[in-house]
Amino acid sequence: MGSKVAHVNTSDSGPDISIDQLDDADAGALLTLQRAAFVSEAQIYGSADMPPLTQTLEQLRAELRENDAWGARAGGRLVGAIRFRVDGGTLLIGRISVAPDQQGEGIGRMLLESAEQRSGAAEAELFTGSLSEANIRLYESCGYAVSERVPDGDGTEQVFMRKLLRT
Repeated sequence: MGSKVAHVNTSDSGPDISIDQLDDADAGALLTLQRAAFVSEAQIYGSADMPPLTQTLEQLRAELRENDAWGARAGGRLVGAIRFRVDGGTLLIGRISVAPDQQGEGIGRMLLESAEQRSGAAEAELFTGSLSEANIRLYESCGYAVSERVPDGDGTEQVFMRKLLRT
């Protein structure tokens, strides 16, 4: 496990959450978390044929070599993760995954804030699907604004969102 960037308690009764850098040794747990987290998205879109659910362990390992990945742990259990990279001063946020039983507890927000602070980037960009209303609300509450909507072939749209991190 890499360096630790945060250690907080999200509620009076809940366990402490630590945010640590993930590496190849975490790939199996990360893939399990990702698949569990995206089942609800598959239900919203009526299809399990989406990259977070079809990605293989080897594909994930390759992605971990090319991107930063941070995980939120509660009592040693991986309960959230975010993948990102900086390109030309822009923080490009990849998949954010939170365990279904931990969604709504602030873990996604903590992961976003950690990536933003760590990146040193001037702005951040992410995207989600247009039917993922809870995700859009979360990102808007974190200061992201819709910058572009790109039609998908299935009648939905990819919603790109941006946030200015520093001037």
